[in-house]
Amino acid sequence: MRAAFATRFDDANPLSALAVGEMPEPERREGWTTVEVRSSSLNHHDLWSLRGVGLREQQLPMILGCDAAGVAPGGEEVVVYPVVTTPGDPRGYSLLSEHFPGTLAERVSVPVENLVPKPADLSWEDAACLPTAWLTAWRMLTTKGRVDETDAVLIQGAGGGVATAAALIAVAMDKRVYVTSRDPKKRERISALGATALEPGARLPERVGVIIETVGEATFEHSMKASAPGARIVVSGATSGHLPKFDLRRVYAMQLEILGSSMGTPGELAALLAFCADKAIRPVVDEVIGFSEVERAFERLHEGGVFGKLVLDHTR
Repeated sequence: MRAAFATRFDDANPLSALAVGEMPEPERREGWTTVEVRSSSLNHHDLWSLRGVGLREQQLPMILGCDAAGVAPGGEEVVVYPVVTTPGDPRGYSLLSEHFPGTLAERVSVPVENLVPKPADLSWEDAACLPTAWLTAWRMLTTKGRVDETDAVLIQGAGGGVATAAALIAVAMDKRVYVTSRDPKKRERISALGATALEPGARLPERVGVIIETVGEATFEHSMKASAPGARIVVSGATSGHLPKFDLRRVYAMQLEILGSSMGTPGELAALLAFCADKAIRPVVDEVIGFSEVERAFERLHEGGVFGKLVLDHTR
């Protein structure tokens, strides 16, 4: 079957480690099933894999990709939950493309319990955007952030997949949503989605109860200062650096909670799918690209400037 996979690692030029060609059909495992992929989407995780983060040389070649929607053997339309229990991993789990082949292929094999029914109202392209970035944002807001306890949310770093998803979800929940970005064009686009766009470090009109942090070092001090008493700062990334400086006195005086979050559960993915269908929310898709042009999709992701998700149509 045709697939996109990592052949080696190159931190300086990850695109040089990408290959597109024939790979073996999915291995048969007890309790697993094979999905015919109709659509997938790219994540920065795919570029990190090409750099060698989370993979070892003995695992190569490794099919890339975490996100997919497709057709199960019985004809059911499904969304693939990308988290697999992995006893050998320090976390106890892994994402597809870390220990097991990923979704950037004609077919992908996953445990049967990883199949989540796709709502009929969601297109293949929309559904393929949800299992990683959107699920992460959903868990950050709901399970970790307890967003139902507050009226205002701050999201650092507009344009990223998780940040954009969190903004759309929080707006649909009727929260007051503040989003930061250095890029005036991204601020304009996030404003059009119903959020209030601000420059990084700008003073907010109010303190907020939940902060979505994927930026890290460059924004963390601002996140602390923008926190209301008892606020939850939920962290799922550190794109600007992982060693921020902050005042511990503010943590205990304001009784703040700093919470780590990664991905979510199958039940949370099902809840997210239902929420998107019921609220008529659709992911922001920057471009849909045929799988025959998967190299161009990776080039766009590597160049930056993408707003929302890059989606691959596996039917062309």
